[in-house]
Amino acid sequence: MWTLDELLDRVSAALTAEYSGAPNGRVRDVPDRRAVRWYATTGLVDRPSAMRGRTALYEKRHLLQLVAVKRLQSQGRTLAEIQTELAGATETALATIARVPEHLLASGEAPPPEAVRPRFWAAPAAPAAAPVPVDAPAPPAVAPPAPPAEAFALNGVALGGGAVVLVPGTPTDADRAAIAAAARPLLDLLAARGLLNERETP
Repeated sequence: MWTLDELLDRVSAALTAEYSGAPNGRVRDVPDRRAVRWYATTGLVDRPSAMRGRTALYEKRHLLQLVAVKRLQSQGRTLAEIQTELAGATETALATIARVPEHLLASGEAPPPEAVRPRFWAAPAAPAAAPVPVDAPAPPAVAPPAPPAEAFALNGVALGGGAVVLVPGTPTDADRAAIAAAARPLLDLLAARGLLNERETP
């Protein structure tokens, strides 16, 4: 896995050889940190795969997604069109578009698992204690049981029309394809109610 800066270094190296830059002068040739975070928020790119303290970590799929986005932008495609095309794309499909050299796809060692901060709001409420006489000795201090620690991360799955489904964890390519298929009735309903961006609807 890579930090955001390491990921962007690999994106830059992948694009250096043949990327001519986007025809729209307002588009950056290589995305910066802010652009990557915005892409993740909109579902154009997956959210980070893990965290090391406050540092987000990324992997091969993120690299393929970012390079694919920039290659399609270089062909004059809008972000809305790109989001529609790449929604639920498999790594094989992304690799075909991105054409990232194999040596850039090699990842470093996975970080050691990190303890997840307990979710105090999810702990069951303690039962009410019986009243204690004023002259009663104080009971020995007992540490309360720790609430269950659960990993919780959200990733966006773009459905088209500007609609994005946030799901916990990191969905696989098969998950993305299944979510996109299952969401078709929902997209039809949203479209019927005028709640989708028609220019982005496939």
